[in-house]
Amino acid sequence: MITIDMLGKIRRLRFRDGLSISEIVRRTGLSRNTVKSWLKAGEGTVPKYRRHGATTVLAPYQDRLLQWLEADTRPTQR
Repeated sequence: MITIDMLGKIRRLRFRDGLSISEIVRRTGLSRNTVKSWLKAGEGTVPKYRRHGATTVLAPYQDRLLQWLEADTRPTQR
């Protein structure tokens, strides 16, 4: 996963230090395609991450659990 810091480092190495893509790949350990695509991206581009919809073991019981938690927070009447 590429971070904003790594993106800044890639741009600095290329545009300020004038290094080749091959040298940037050696120094960062990223793939050549990743470096090329981030160098082609616009100046204000920020990495976007895809969040996977993870299903959990408790997902089928979520509604019932929320009801129980809500009932548990109410004070009991005696």
